[in-house]
Amino acid sequence: MIHLHGTVATASASLYMTKLCKHFRHKISVEFDERQARADFPYGHCLMRAETDLLRFECQAADAESLARMRAVLDDHLPRFSRQEGLVIQWL
Repeated sequence: MIHLHGTVATASASLYMTKLCKHFRHKISVEFDERQARADFPYGHCLMRAETDLLRFECQAADAESLARMRAVLDDHLPRFSRQEGLVIQWL
C-alpha cells in the first residue's frame, strides 16, 4: 500500500468534509461524523479529519495509478463544494 497526504486550510473544514461525504455516499461506502470520515473507494480508501482551521486527507491505495484516481476525484470534487473559498488540496 502507498499513501498520499493532503491538507486544506479552511475555517469550514467540517462543513466541506461533510458535503464530500454526503455526496460520495451515493456511490461508495462512507462513515463520518463532524470531525472525521472514512471513504472506501473501489481503488483505495481515504481518511479525512476536520480540525479547527484545517481539513486533512490521508489516502491509501495498492498502487500509484489507484492513488492518482482517488486524488483526481478529490481534486475535482472539493472545489465544487467550496466555490466561495476556491479551496485546493495541497498534496504532500
